[in-house]
Amino acid sequence: MEAIFLSLFEKGLIHVYTGNGKGKTTSAMGLIVRCVGHEGKVAMVQFMKGWPFYGEIKGLSYLPGVELFRTGSDRCFKKGEHTEVDLREARRGLEIAERCLTDPKYDLVVLDEINVAVHFDLLKVSDVLNLISAKLASIEVVLTGRYAPKEIIEVADLVTEMVEIKHPYQKNVLARKGIEY
Repeated sequence: MEAIFLSLFEKGLIHVYTGNGKGKTTSAMGLIVRCVGHEGKVAMVQFMKGWPFYGEIKGLSYLPGVELFRTGSDRCFKKGEHTEVDLREARRGLEIAERCLTDPKYDLVVLDEINVAVHFDLLKVSDVLNLISAKLASIEVVLTGRYAPKEIIEVADLVTEMVEIKHPYQKNVLARKGIEY
């Protein structure tokens, strides 16, 4: 028997959560919870997040209907310092994202830190634009990360820029488990 998928959304929109302020992934997580609350099916593809200690890894495992795909190495690096492994992992994330965005079983697909992957030259803007244009009409998509390219902002239906006004790291408070990761 073939599975029949009834989409939660008639028309899936494109969201961009960007900016230097805190809350881009956190906002996407809130949208995931809301979608699951209406029995929606969700895929989250994380770019540049191979480190195994992010709280959302375990947190999302408690939610029914959510699949998490993590890509990236388990190290931080600066722009221009990527390796072939980083490039391969970004490409792998793009391939996973394409499968998710063309699979009618999903209602929401979150592409976490994809904007940073573009900014770090791991992906091309054109690759992301092609990805967005290939999505099924019923799938809502969220692209997170600083440095959202203007080309992606132009095709988005909703753009939110998180603006940092004050942050604890300005007082040398390091990233805290359960809050920043």
